[in-house]
Amino acid sequence: MTAINDAWKALGGDPGLLPRVSAVVRRDVLGARLPVRELARACVGACALAAAELGARRAGLAEVPAVTVDDGAVAAAFHSERLLTVDGRTPDVFAPLSRFWRTADGWVRTHANYPHHRARLLDALGLARDATAEQVAARLAEGSALETEETVQGAGGLAVALRTPAEWQAHAQAAEVAARPLVEREQPLDAARARVLPPLDPGAAVLLPAAGLRVLDLTRVLAGPVATRTLALLGADVLRLDAPWLPELPDQHADTGFGKRSATLGLPAGRDAFEELLSTADVVVTGYRPGALDRFGLSPEALVARRPGLVVAQVSAWGAYGPWGGRRGFDSLVQVATGIAVTEGSAGEPGALPAQALDHGTGYLLAAAVLRAVTERSDEGGSRLVRAALARTALWLTAGIGPDPAEGVPHPGPGTWLAETDSALGRLRHARPPVSFTGGPTGWERPPVPWGSDPAKWL
Repeated sequence: MTAINDAWKALGGDPGLLPRVSAVVRRDVLGARLPVRELARACVGACALAAAELGARRAGLAEVPAVTVDDGAVAAAFHSERLLTVDGRTPDVFAPLSRFWRTADGWVRTHANYPHHRARLLDALGLARDATAEQVAARLAEGSALETEETVQGAGGLAVALRTPAEWQAHAQAAEVAARPLVEREQPLDAARARVLPPLDPGAAVLLPAAGLRVLDLTRVLAGPVATRTLALLGADVLRLDAPWLPELPDQHADTGFGKRSATLGLPAGRDAFEELLSTADVVVTGYRPGALDRFGLSPEALVARRPGLVVAQVSAWGAYGPWGGRRGFDSLVQVATGIAVTEGSAGEPGALPAQALDHGTGYLLAAAVLRAVTERSDEGGSRLVRAALARTALWLTAGIGPDPAEGVPHPGPGTWLAETDSALGRLRHARPPVSFTGGPTGWERPPVPWGSDPAKWL
């Protein structure tokens, strides 16, 4: 399992703990030309090991609990948004205008799941807001892919031209991405005293390494919410905050909302309420494009200045640097830009990974980075900043991971790793969490709640 060695090293973990991890390798899961199965297993395994390490520290255990990574559980979790049902209804993952389109010289992929992104796309193309897919196809067929990319991105929409791996490697953003580690870790940002969390009962029925952590979740789609969903699984009090004028897609919110609470809070009007939350927060996780929150005083430096000892975690599509550092992006678009869609395509048409593996994998890496930062902070003090980017995870997938030679055991199907839960949203069928270690949680303490239905307060 060399991939998990790479992930654990990127997280600054003790290599002596790696023997605590074992895997159940399964055939026919996350099949692709690229080593998606290996990436997914490594990200989840590193996250589980970071959780077990923190749990052992807090409970005073003689050794770190054993971690088991089952490819079947991991594959189900990486398909969680596709496996979710609400009262038997299967959600639509992509809107009609989120797809590949032919251009005069190639292909472009757009993302228009949100109403404001759809509107910006149509405006950029000079089409009416009620334009049909056929009208969009006709307009895009008239121009070049790169021109479409620049026009739509310039209007605040989302479109990316299909590139080969070689074309991406020659791009200035790719060079910036390659110069960064898989997980960026900056520490310490200040000289705050070590913040030691209360000890955990070693005899408790369930070991919750993140119990007592207060996490402000300022994330959207999909990597950030996966990271905070994982922290909630491990016992953290996760409060997701959204601007009231920027609602989330309900099914997506349900899938990533397990274990969390959800509140709305606008800035600057809600400044006092936010500052009260920040004053006792342990972790702030942000998932907006780099720099988008700075004007609200939410840059890492500004947050740490007001809350010394804070762990700040950031996730973005392209990274917080380079010519594309301020661009919006999603997993599907990163696959197209970085050459993954060409690698996974066939017969002259682009393809895609079997799951949104960049989103999910980066989410588990980010959660692991938070857990490791909390562990290190308890020893050394100081605030921490950790960053992950889908494009950097894509580089690891395409150039840094070798295929697993193990054939593995049969896969019984995703149903083995599904559960059903009643909630205020209805009866949910959902993927079980893949993060597993001896004595750890096997499910979330609470189901997801309707968007914005909680007060903006800590428990």
